[in-house]
Amino acid sequence: MPRLILVRHAKAVDRMDADDDFDRGLTPGGREDAAKTASALKAAGIETGLALVSPAQRAMQTFVTMRETLGNPKFDDPMTLYHASPEMLFRAAIEAFERSGSIMIIGHNPGIGALALSLAERAGQDDEMPDGFPTSAAAVFTTDDILNDVSLDLLINPKA
Repeated sequence: MPRLILVRHAKAVDRMDADDDFDRGLTPGGREDAAKTASALKAAGIETGLALVSPAQRAMQTFVTMRETLGNPKFDDPMTLYHASPEMLFRAAIEAFERSGSIMIIGHNPGIGALALSLAERAGQDDEMPDGFPTSAAAVFTTDDILNDVSLDLLINPKA
């Protein structure tokens, strides 16, 4: 069955420390948390064939930090993922399943957290979801290729 891995980007610098929101990079602690999440995914045997990554600097830096640990998956960075709605992320995942059976999406709240919560609710496992879907959190779902039959397999919160 296909697998969907939803990851919120790691902790970024404050908005006042960047020219604009799009250019906010990761803090040192954010890089550490992203590396912890990647290591936890690898330890659980979770692999991905394709990563869809918001082109915002903090999301791309999260992916770059995680990429080697995850086996250097192919990636795409469509602008539509920058602050995408849960519905947009849902459509992106379904389209990506045509290219790979294991998809990772690295994005932003509120969209990425709302999609994770929605899928967990569909699986009847929403009580396991952390409030607010923290930075560097990851939710791993096994699903069909239309995200109808869903099971939450793993939840990673490096801040817990």
